[in-house]
Amino acid sequence: MLNSLSGRFLILTTIFVMLAEILIFVPSIARYREEYLLTRLERSQIASLALLADDMIDSALEEELLENAGVFNVVLRRDEVRQLMLATPMPQPIDATFDLREGTAMVLIRDAMMRLIEPENKVIRVIGAPVREAGLLIEVTMETAPMRAAMIDYGVRILVLSAVISVFTAMLLFFVVRAIIVKPIRGVVGHMQHYAAAPEDVRRVITPSAGVTELREAEEALRSLQTELISALRQKDRLAQLGSAVSKISHDLRNILTSAQLFTDRIEMSEDPLVRRMAPKLVGSITRAVHLCESTLAFGKAEEPSPTLTMLTLDDLVADVLDSERLAVGDHDLSLSESIPPLFTLRADSEQLFRVISNLVRNARQAIVANGQPGEISVSAYEDDDTWWIEIADTGPGLPPKAQEHLFTPFQGGVSKGGTGLGLAIAQELIRGHGGALELDRTGPGGTVFSIRLPKGDGI
Repeated sequence: MLNSLSGRFLILTTIFVMLAEILIFVPSIARYREEYLLTRLERSQIASLALLADDMIDSALEEELLENAGVFNVVLRRDEVRQLMLATPMPQPIDATFDLREGTAMVLIRDAMMRLIEPENKVIRVIGAPVREAGLLIEVTMETAPMRAAMIDYGVRILVLSAVISVFTAMLLFFVVRAIIVKPIRGVVGHMQHYAAAPEDVRRVITPSAGVTELREAEEALRSLQTELISALRQKDRLAQLGSAVSKISHDLRNILTSAQLFTDRIEMSEDPLVRRMAPKLVGSITRAVHLCESTLAFGKAEEPSPTLTMLTLDDLVADVLDSERLAVGDHDLSLSESIPPLFTLRADSEQLFRVISNLVRNARQAIVANGQPGEISVSAYEDDDTWWIEIADTGPGLPPKAQEHLFTPFQGGVSKGGTGLGLAIAQELIRGHGGALELDRTGPGGTVFSIRLPKGDGI
């Protein structure tokens, strides 16, 4: 009961209704005391009428009149000089006097609470105005014990009635809440459990049907989440299949390139000067292709190989990248330059850093060529006390908004037609493996700048 929503609602409703009844009880008991005293004054006034009919009444009749009124004596002042009195001996002196003509709400509540707290029987004087203006005032003396007993009896009846009302109200709200809120919530939970058993089954997507606005919004949000999850699971399955196919292709391609690498070893022994000059670049390209295939196989196992960090000279690596890209420029008016301090060294994996810089330069070259305008690509580097910085800048048309939004998201950040959008995602992962970061500094009609940040520390 305590752990269920409807059970807690039932208990809290009962408590809150009881608290409301208690707030009503306090002024009610004060009002009851006032009515009790006014009734005693009225009875006493009626008893005093017997004295108006006959100035002399016997003591037995006087005692009976006072007993019926529930008081010890009565004083009725009809004018400034004449007083009518009925009296019997009082068991004890008067303890307090209460004038009902001047009693405010707070005073009546205070006196009522004090009377409930005080159990001792006392004699009090009560003053009030006669009914129907039959005099200036009327005062009586009476005991407090009968009044206190009547107040307690009235209070108990009020509390019992309040408890019955609160329980009845809580039970009604309990069943209403179960029907309007708890049952639809259980329906949503049931849909979630049913969907969790087969999250790729479109038939298990919830259909919003709640009449309560908040619950319907929750059902609509759940439907949107389930729909997006189904799409993500399908894409994940397709990517898994694609990764398996790429791994198989890379395995076969690696074997082919290994054979080609053996032939390039023979080409290096040629006496032709042009062949001897171009052979090392061909060997380097095939070697990188073999390493790329091996890395793709590792990526197909959901892991990129950890970088082998060594101190390397950056200008030699960048020169190889730019020489490879110059071959692909063709007749387009595009210049490639580098601005790297002599003997600038940093700690990185040479093959992985080559892949990252080559990817960024190739993307810039493709964007400028596709734009049909002359352009320039430059690679620069500098360092500070904690970091090595490499910047790749171009004067191309800039990245479109969609590409910027999904820049490092696989299969979504592609810019060129037919691109897969994997290049920047893989480049970011490789740099992150170095403990660094690949960031887009700025892009626009004036060009694009990417920066590579590599930390000098060991990460400890």
